[in-house]
Amino acid sequence: MEETREETPQDLRNLALKVAGLLEEAGQHALHDQLNPRNLAQPSTENADRGPRYKLEVDNKIMRFMSARIADIAHFDGFWTTRPAESRPGQRYWYIGKIDGVINYVRRMSEWTVTAALFEFGPDNEPKPIIGIVHAPALGLTYLAARGAGAVRIHKTAVGEKRDKVVPSMTSSLDGSVLSYGMSFIPSESQRALDVASSLAGRPADIKRVGPVSLDLCKVADGTYDAYFEPMLHVWDIAGIAAGTVVVWEAQGTLSRWDGERIHWRHDNDVVASNGLIIRELQHYLQQHPWLDSINQR
Repeated sequence: MEETREETPQDLRNLALKVAGLLEEAGQHALHDQLNPRNLAQPSTENADRGPRYKLEVDNKIMRFMSARIADIAHFDGFWTTRPAESRPGQRYWYIGKIDGVINYVRRMSEWTVTAALFEFGPDNEPKPIIGIVHAPALGLTYLAARGAGAVRIHKTAVGEKRDKVVPSMTSSLDGSVLSYGMSFIPSESQRALDVASSLAGRPADIKRVGPVSLDLCKVADGTYDAYFEPMLHVWDIAGIAAGTVVVWEAQGTLSRWDGERIHWRHDNDVVASNGLIIRELQHYLQQHPWLDSINQR
């Protein structure tokens, strides 16, 4: 679809709000399943040496529900996972994520999300997320952002709904900062995260490890954390990364790979997000454990 789109940032914000409503509905079904006392999932024995794999029926429910309903809201060109090999500038694809934070979910923790991101192919024929929605049903939180329209956090409680503009922290040094990091169940990848966290010891006031990636990115955007880093986020993490990325961008935070280059939406990435004020200090520690080293060791 090559025609010029004459839409405003508010048009994209309105679209994001509509899709957020669908995602909240899907999230309620996922939360109901989480609270059900039956076993949610069993780890797969496939590739057991690389850690547990969980297969959730709720993921299929989310996909079916969102795929059926999202087409009624606005025109788009397809879904990210089934897009053609070649796409044209201006084409748009929704990426509906599976449960982000699956281990938290099956262990009945509250920190898990459902996500949606809208990718648009630019004049250079490269994709870029322009809408991101991250919904944490068990926390009653929704973050949403649209290109040029800023980022919003919606908190639903028993006494009503509160909406806040999302802005990052003003912490200007690693000293006294609060960081978050993620780690894989794959030993070599986890070791890199732990090595960075260990090398930072004595500078941040605290280093958190909660997850998932989409929620960690949003917590950088809203100032809960001053920065977040994780090595080797895989292609199956792209939905959560993309949704959280738009929130970070629209909050005026920064996000890149550990080497400072842009995120690749078709490949694995080392991801670091920050409030924009401490990124140079943090990258000094990240560059001691570069991505290429982990690849060469495989």
